[in-house]
Amino acid sequence: MQSDSSLPESLVRRDFLKKLAAAGTAAWMTGEPRAIWAKTGEVVKQPPAKADACILLWMAGGMAAPETFDPKRYLPFEKGLEVKRMLSTFPAIDSSLDGVKISAGLPEIAKVMDRASLIRSAVQPDLGSILHSRHQYHWHTGYVPPQTVACPHIGSWMAKVLGPRNPVMPAFINVGQRLEGIGESEELKAFTTAGFFGSEFGPMNLPFPEEAAQSVKPPKGMDAQRFANRDKLFRKLVDKSPNREVMSDYQQQSMLRSLDNAYRLLSAKEREAFDITLEPKESYAKYDTGRFGRGCLLARRLVEAGARFVEVTTEYVPFLYWDTHKSGHDTLAGLHKEIDRPIAQLVQDLEAKALLDRTLIIIASEFSRDALIEGKPGSTASDQATFKVDKIEEAQHYGLHRHFTGGTSVVMFGGGTKKGFLYGETADERPLIATKNPVSVMDLHATIMTAMGISPKTEFEIEGRPFYVTEDGKGKAVMDLFA
Repeated sequence: MQSDSSLPESLVRRDFLKKLAAAGTAAWMTGEPRAIWAKTGEVVKQPPAKADACILLWMAGGMAAPETFDPKRYLPFEKGLEVKRMLSTFPAIDSSLDGVKISAGLPEIAKVMDRASLIRSAVQPDLGSILHSRHQYHWHTGYVPPQTVACPHIGSWMAKVLGPRNPVMPAFINVGQRLEGIGESEELKAFTTAGFFGSEFGPMNLPFPEEAAQSVKPPKGMDAQRFANRDKLFRKLVDKSPNREVMSDYQQQSMLRSLDNAYRLLSAKEREAFDITLEPKESYAKYDTGRFGRGCLLARRLVEAGARFVEVTTEYVPFLYWDTHKSGHDTLAGLHKEIDRPIAQLVQDLEAKALLDRTLIIIASEFSRDALIEGKPGSTASDQATFKVDKIEEAQHYGLHRHFTGGTSVVMFGGGTKKGFLYGETADERPLIATKNPVSVMDLHATIMTAMGISPKTEFEIEGRPFYVTEDGKGKAVMDLFA
């Protein structure tokens, strides 16, 4: 379902929110989702798992491929430079992957690219009005919003189908994204959820990695008996919630099971994994580039302790971080410093601990960026750049400030993927569209799920209709990426 691109952005967003809210409310009323095979007896054959755990490193806001993993012709800042000549604002540097260059500013990641499968031809659909939250919803669930049901996040699919690696650890943990007090928080909540699967398969949200340890400890000064009493009281409040009358028995029981899971973690030794201050100082310092870097450290500790799926984000806040509507070059110079060392260290640490082969690491974003084109060639999406200039007159004009969906980079490490492998390519001159082996969101999801041992055709029946892990079960894994 596409938005009417002729409408003002505020009206498109309002309509989108209304439909998301309706789907979210409907999710409370749904009964237990049942695997189709339980009804038909036709079992979907699941592929052998190449990975046991998945870490998604989410570059929220639109990571520009020409400024990271697919550098193009470079022209330095110069007053009077024509914007149409600007493709990359960083020069390219060699990487450990023969013949492959990435952007300057990522020297540590460049050193580990010989362990990576680099996709340069990921593409996204033209959703009309480009709302970040719509594209992020699509990427995280595999479905273009709004839908008539609340779609589960890919982490929830893994939690539901595969179950926990360690019964004490939450199967799905979300690190670094605030869901309150920032712009578009309601839209982010719409896909940061287990949807109709129920609360027990939803994420444990940890916006600040340095505060994660507090999330698995009873409040200060509270003894065990008092905490147990509070837990019992909270369960009664859940049962008497104003939402109870529209909440199915399954959804209520799922919520109570999620409380059981949380309560069990509070008394388990695995909770130490959440305390990044327990990391040796030398190791901690290698990750300590900011909130994202500390999130990478937390993710490594959580996977070591048995977490199934961990997402770590640079955080989506409109007009901040990767959402570069102005000052693109200067903003990305700072982001390079924040992500470079922690990502490389995460790969190296998991490799040293013999965990990389069974852990799939993914670096991805909702789309790329361009200096001129909004959407992709031929799109009717409205131009959202802050400055619409033909020539660069000041530093804030220098950078890629439009949203581009025609060619995006995705990087994968471990999890059975090939080491030192390049897949797909984009044009050398604008428009920088995928020109070889395009990979859709659907097929990318199929690839991720196949690595985790989940068939793209896996389906559940919800409210009398089939619902698939990839849209209509049509996703096809890119098998060339696997060793």
